[in-house]
Amino acid sequence: MTSPPAVPVTLAEIARLAGVGRAAVSNWRRRHDTFPPRIGGTDVSPHFSLTDIEKWLRENGKMGKATSREWLWPRFEALGDRDETGLAIVAAGRLLAGKESDGGGPDDAGSGPVRAAVELGRREGSSDILTFLLRRWLDTHVRQITTTPGVLADLMADLALRVRESAAGEHREDPVTVLDPACGAGHLLAAAATAVPAALNRPAALLGCDRDPVLTALTDMRLALLQRPGAPAPVVAPGDSLRADPLVGTQADMVLCNPPSNERDWGYEDLATDTRWAHGMPPRTEPELAWVQHCLARLRPGGSAVLLLPPTVAARKAGRRIRGSLLRTGALRAVVALPPGSAAPHSVSLHLWVLRRPAAGENPPGPGELLLADAAARFPRSAARENGPEWGELGAFVRSVVADATGGGTAGGARGRSAAKEPDTTAWAALVPVIDLLDDEVDLTPGRHITSASGHAGPRLADSWTEVGELLDGLRTESARLAALDLTSGTADQPNATVGELARAGVLTLRSGRHPAEAATPELRHARIPLLTISDLLLDRSPGGWVHPDDAVVVESGDVVVVGVSREFSAWVHEGPPMAVGPQIHALRVDPDVLDHWFLAGSLNASANARHAGTHASSSSRIDMRRLQVRRLALPEQQRYGDAFRHLAAFERLAERLGTVAKELGQDLGDELAAGRLVYGK
Repeated sequence: MTSPPAVPVTLAEIARLAGVGRAAVSNWRRRHDTFPPRIGGTDVSPHFSLTDIEKWLRENGKMGKATSREWLWPRFEALGDRDETGLAIVAAGRLLAGKESDGGGPDDAGSGPVRAAVELGRREGSSDILTFLLRRWLDTHVRQITTTPGVLADLMADLALRVRESAAGEHREDPVTVLDPACGAGHLLAAAATAVPAALNRPAALLGCDRDPVLTALTDMRLALLQRPGAPAPVVAPGDSLRADPLVGTQADMVLCNPPSNERDWGYEDLATDTRWAHGMPPRTEPELAWVQHCLARLRPGGSAVLLLPPTVAARKAGRRIRGSLLRTGALRAVVALPPGSAAPHSVSLHLWVLRRPAAGENPPGPGELLLADAAARFPRSAARENGPEWGELGAFVRSVVADATGGGTAGGARGRSAAKEPDTTAWAALVPVIDLLDDEVDLTPGRHITSASGHAGPRLADSWTEVGELLDGLRTESARLAALDLTSGTADQPNATVGELARAGVLTLRSGRHPAEAATPELRHARIPLLTISDLLLDRSPGGWVHPDDAVVVESGDVVVVGVSREFSAWVHEGPPMAVGPQIHALRVDPDVLDHWFLAGSLNASANARHAGTHASSSSRIDMRRLQVRRLALPEQQRYGDAFRHLAAFERLAERLGTVAKELGQDLGDELAAGRLVYGK
């Protein structure tokens, strides 16, 4: 009988499974003759057999705390491309849901990773295992698949429930039909599957469609696991909702959608006479407005829709006629600007559009008021929240302003016209008369129509003044230490050593950053780390990309980073999680028994070093790393100087942060003074 092929794992994956750093795994490989041999890959990125690695870790007591599911994922990843792995997850999900596989997966007979997933799911819970596999699959292909974060999906489902109205003749036991015409991996439908029964005590009839058949299969599998007793079976079909809707004729109580954006080839020529364009033919450059009208056309009378859209949809000149029609007919009820980081693309403030189709017998309301809410200004991006907004506060704010504007404090509440009167919301939300928006631009960007009131200026200014005080205290402490330094003239004859000499002596290792290979060359796996490039240093000095660690030069905490371009020349000790570096950025790792890393970084950072090691062989002056010099000192003396360099780095960080806070505080003070909300010279 032929044995199954070995499942390959990289050094980074071994480190994750063992719960150690990648450097530790490299040490094991060098020091232990019994470490499993390489089965593939390259010298830079070797691959090892998962089975052999697991056996070696167990025998040597280095298994770490990795769970059974962590060991399961490499088996799926080894299946091949994106689609094959996704269909294997579908096959496992169908078996765990008690359904026969449709033959779409590579492992339907019950062997290999699918069988392992089914066995583990029956021990630890089907939903947990499938959620884990789906999350890993989506993380692996994050550049190809756009998803809606779970907390945002919950918020969108809740808003749709608050805005919808019961249809005539609707019974409490009737299912609530929820449609997502671009469902992707099913995040919005999964949120609705929970939100509808919780809010209305009624089952949800879930309908989905997507152009990617693998995504529709994953969504169908996912919803089957979430199906509640008495609820209709989910219907998820592959197809292009705009060009050839497989669910044509369907009407829904709610539509939730995060449509694809910036697509020019959406069917403009083929759909010119489509009956869905009740508010005007969408221009070629406005595919998002085609999706808006598609969602409205699929609503029952009284039904609601919530879409996640780019901010440009609210202001682009080409779409002003359609936006005007949406306002005049009362179809568009609210536009909410979310903080950057709420969903991909994370660098922009995405908008939520809340729409409702008039109920049967209801006269179109005509020009009234539009709710505009600027959550982006209410919750500005903070250095303390790098991973996105505080969803508890953000969700409460958005739900509150929508409930106040629609007159309903609970899901599906009655309509109303009361503005958001509470102090927590008036500064950031307003009911704007539609007549004021129907100008030549029909610009619906919330921040352009809402003026911040004093309700939140006080707490924000107080926080800024507190941080200024803390920074000044830190600067006084560090400056007192640095001011105690004495000038001396006794260092002129001390010998120097170059980085090249230290590298040859084994005191440090020098690695130069490089361009990562194209994403299609090495398979993009879930293990990604931030990538710092020269371009990032010119912008805000923070990493602006991601890369697989096996395809990059990785800097770990304690390494010295040196920028090898004269105009940006600098050296510092890296503190924090691992980070990859791009071309012209170098990483130095020292032997701590011989060389102090703070002393090295401070010495290399000297201006004289850049002049001494610079080269003008091209129009962009570069630094010859091996010519950079360091004084030869005993380790205790290095550590004494290193301590001073460490305090100097802290002083510079505090001063830089103080400058940023002072600029932001000055802008806030200027705005409040200009608005007459601050009094000077009482």
